[in-house]
Amino acid sequence: MKLHVIHAGNFKLDGGAMFGVVPKSIWNKLNPADENNMCTWAMRCLLIEDEERLILIDTGIGDKQSDKFFSHYYLHGQHTLLGSLKDAGFTAEDITDVFFTHLHFDHCGGAVRRSERNPDNYELVFPHARYWSNEKHWQWASNPNKRERASFLRENFLPIQGEGRINFIGSENPFSDWFDILYVNGHTERQMLPMIKYKDKTIVFVADLLPSVAHIPLPYVMSYDTRPLITIHEKEEFLNEAFSKNYVLFFEHDPSIECATLQTTEKGIRVKETFPLSKIL
Repeated sequence: MKLHVIHAGNFKLDGGAMFGVVPKSIWNKLNPADENNMCTWAMRCLLIEDEERLILIDTGIGDKQSDKFFSHYYLHGQHTLLGSLKDAGFTAEDITDVFFTHLHFDHCGGAVRRSERNPDNYELVFPHARYWSNEKHWQWASNPNKRERASFLRENFLPIQGEGRINFIGSENPFSDWFDILYVNGHTERQMLPMIKYKDKTIVFVADLLPSVAHIPLPYVMSYDTRPLITIHEKEEFLNEAFSKNYVLFFEHDPSIECATLQTTEKGIRVKETFPLSKIL
C-alpha cells in the first residue's frame, strides 16, 4: 500500500468563523488574517494506492461554481486536484473509489464538473469510480437545515446519485481491515473520518473535526459546527485516544502542516511533532 498527498488548492474563510469564540487577538497569531479578516486554508486530499484500488479521500471545492461564488472564497495556489493526481502518476480515469468525509462544498465539489459538450449539464470527474457516503449524512445533505444550506450544494452530489454511482457505507466495511471509520456528529451529521493502518502507524484523516493544528485545544471550535458542545466532547474523546495509541493526525485544511503527533501538557493534549506525510512513507 502507498499513500499520496493530493493538494486541491487553497481557499480563504473568515477567521472568526473558523475559530468561533476564540478572540482574534489569539487566533490571528496562529493563522494571520488578511485585510478582509480572511485566513488561508488548504484542501489537502489523500490517495490510497492498494493493489487494484485507488481510493481518493475528498475532492476539494472544484471549479464549476459561478464567479460570484468563488469571489467569496478566493481560490489560490498552484495546485489543482487533477494536476496533483497527475504529479502522483495517475489520471481521473484511474480512480476506483471516492470517499467523502462529508458533503460540504469544499470536500466534495471536485467530484462533479460541468460538461464540456453542454455547460448546463454535469458529469462525474472520476468516470470509473464508486462514490462513498453514508445514508444518514446523504439524507442530511439532501434536505439541509437552514444553517448548513449554503454548504450543501446539490450540484456537487446529486449528479452522482443520478448516475447511480453513490454507495452507502453501512455496518460492513467495504474496503479492507486496514481501513476503519470514526463517525462524528458535532460539525455535521455523521461525518466520517478514515483511520488507515499503515506500516506500524494509524493515520487518521481528521477532516473537519480538527481542521488544523490550531484547532487541537478544546475551545477552538468552528462557528460552522452545528453542535459545538458535541464537537468539544468528540474532540476530547478522540484526542485522548489519539495520544494513548500514538495516532498520526492528517490535516485536510491546515495551510502548511500535513501531519502531527500528540503529547500531554499542563494545558491538556497538544502537538508533539509536526511533519510531512512523506516522513512515514
